Amino acid sequence: MTLSPDVFRDVMGRLAGGVTVVTARDGEGVPRGFTATAVCSVSLSPPLVLVCVANGSQTLSAIRDTGWYALNFLSSDGARHSDRFAVSGEGKFDSVDWVPAPAGSPLLAGAVAWVECETQRAVEAGDHTIFIGRVADGGVERAEAGPLVHYGSAYHVLERADP
Repeated sequence: MTLSPDVFRDVMGRLAGGVTVVTARDGEGVPRGFTATAVCSVSLSPPLVLVCVANGSQTLSAIRDTGWYALNFLSSDGARHSDRFAVSGEGKFDSVDWVPAPAGSPLLAGAVAWVECETQRAVEAGDHTIFIGRVADGGVERAEAGPLVHYGSAYHVLERADP
């Protein structure tokens, strides 16, 4: 039996995930980015993370061109960034405040936290490429903000619990 793409998408939509905008600059310095929930911490020592990138994405080419990417972890008020970067095409960075990370990857204003990664390995897997990156730098920008979470085709906000 083979699971249909629609059923697979619906099933996997039941796995809650933090919303991240993956950014990179291409070989000409043009910023690229897309919204992702397929992001994961891999190792603490050395610090490694992975991200899955669609093979047709302009961001995939940018990561391959430069070897660098950033993960911008969106805050509870970051749905506008998620929606903007979830569509294909040019102009995603129009009217978006960002600054370059140390190696040049775009960091979005308002993110909860970020990491900038140097690609260590790329693994082709179906219609995506999995990039494993060594975290070269990172920071928490808004420790008080809650994360933006995607579950069941909708955004959700988690409130911080008092210890």
